Amino acid sequence: MGSEKMKMVREGGRRRRIKRKVKKLQKIIPGGQGLNPDMLFVRTADYILLLRLQIHFLQTLSHSHFP
Repeated sequence: MGSEKMKMVREGGRRRRIKRKVKKLQKIIPGGQGLNPDMLFVRTADYILLLRLQIHFLQTLSHSHFP
């Protein structure tokens, strides 16, 4: 197999792995189904910030009720 052909085969495998990971991310991020990768990554970042805020809130609430 030529060098160019091997490069194309590797790229194809890489693209498939990325697409598979994007599909998984779309399933676990609320509202992620059908989003293009750019918007999915923005939604993911927002979701991570929301989860961190919820953790902070619950920790604060827990400390105020159980000192």
